[in-house]
Amino acid sequence: MSIEYIGVEEAIAGTGLRMVVVGHIPSPWSEAAKGILHVKRIPWKAVRLAYDSPQLKEWAGQRNAPVAVYNNEAPRSGWADILLLCERLAPQPSLLPADAAERALMFGLAHEICGEQGLAWSRRLQLVQAGLAGEGGFAAPAAAYIGKKYGFSPQAGASAPARVVAVLKMLAARLKAQQAAGSDYYIGASLGAVDIYSATALALMRPLPHAICGMDPATRRAFEFREPVTDAALDDVLLRHRDMVYERHLGLPLSL
Repeated sequence: MSIEYIGVEEAIAGTGLRMVVVGHIPSPWSEAAKGILHVKRIPWKAVRLAYDSPQLKEWAGQRNAPVAVYNNEAPRSGWADILLLCERLAPQPSLLPADAAERALMFGLAHEICGEQGLAWSRRLQLVQAGLAGEGGFAAPAAAYIGKKYGFSPQAGASAPARVVAVLKMLAARLKAQQAAGSDYYIGASLGAVDIYSATALALMRPLPHAICGMDPATRRAFEFREPVTDAALDDVLLRHRDMVYERHLGLPLSL
């Protein structure tokens, strides 16, 4: 994906769509937002998250990413808010089903991937727990910072692996049922937002190869943390679906 990266000052002074993204790491939330913009061919400019920039924090309203700012509208940071903005800016191709029941299903599946206590959120806490215990995952200083930022507690860490497994199994079952019905996608017969969220979330478990995803080596080691229960739940159908979505729709290599 060809992405134009600009500095903080240019982003603040600019117009159109600008989005703060995590740099040099395939953060599922940032990569999903990039993927949606790519599929919809919406012009935009990227600014990498700078933790030491008070100007960026003031403009974006937070020290996090992704944050989308369109013209002078309020910043949008939630996955659903960014998706709905993109649907408004480029209604076609729509990544939301027209049918109301299928639309509700799409938002439910997407929340199980992107939302609090969803797949990506819980996997992140799993990596924090492993790091704090010295068993892999994030390095201890990063684990402490990330854990404080995203509500880690011993209880949350202990429950995270079960949530990861439950969502992985649910998603795999959904894909298998869809494939049995003749579709490669989570809902209907064409690409939807859930397909993008699922593909990008797997970076937290199996990042794409370095040749097409040149990420920070320490972060790659953290993301590749493995243990038997999660490994068993990560069905090959999910990885095959990820590869299909990138090859058909999102483009490679990643631009981090």
